[in-house]
Amino acid sequence: MGVLSVTLDEWSDDEIDAMIEVGGNSSANAIYEAFIPDGCSKPGPDAGHEERSKFIRSKYEAQEFLKPSLRINSGPSRKNSLQNTLQSSSFSRKIIDSFRSNSSQKTEGMVEFIGLLKVKVIRGTNLAIRDMMTSDPYVILTLGQQTLQTTIIKSNLNPVWNEELMLSVPQRYGALQLRVFDHDTFSADDIMGEAEVDLQPLITSAMAFGDAGMFGNMQIGKWLKSNDNALVDDSTVNIVDGKVKQEVTLKLQNVECGEIDLELEWMPLEQ
Repeated sequence: MGVLSVTLDEWSDDEIDAMIEVGGNSSANAIYEAFIPDGCSKPGPDAGHEERSKFIRSKYEAQEFLKPSLRINSGPSRKNSLQNTLQSSSFSRKIIDSFRSNSSQKTEGMVEFIGLLKVKVIRGTNLAIRDMMTSDPYVILTLGQQTLQTTIIKSNLNPVWNEELMLSVPQRYGALQLRVFDHDTFSADDIMGEAEVDLQPLITSAMAFGDAGMFGNMQIGKWLKSNDNALVDDSTVNIVDGKVKQEVTLKLQNVECGEIDLELEWMPLEQ
């Protein structure tokens, strides 16, 4: 199990470059560079390692430029966890969103993640009609304080997205919420059904086996269809080419028809 922290011990050139890349993200800068004092400037591409390292430490560790109400307390560092995950700008936004939500709730201590969840939204089948003869569907995924959306597919009741969305999984995770909407230009978007994904079979199986790369292809867990969930069929958790994956087909709830196919992949912070 890995814990993600933004307090690091030693910084390599690659780590500094990764943090500079994250610093270029507008959503990160809006928070972490909200109050840069006079006389302090962000180092440019030609700046030396020492100057860049000092700025990064001031920005992320000391949080000197952060709005005071958003500051958090970081715990012990996990350098490898950060190095493995900061390469994804989308994941950096999730970190910041989680920091912001924890700060607004006045939660002490750092935000703790146990891993990443890659959700591939594959397709929808026989979705509900919400316009004259069709719909313009898109999917929204919610886990904790994080919300992500697929692209909108115009005039299609059997849309194929094949779109991957990345979520960070907090230590106290709940079900993954899925909702499908019909996009409307001139009125509120109409809901086209919803469903929940129980993440426990995937995560507990993955953690029980540890490094999936040490095992051959095999089934390691199962989420059983029941009257209490939206599963169309039993969903197995498998190690496939060193990765922990789960294919899920959901019957959308609170709607007249429609199914959604997903592929989940568990990604531990420490590889």
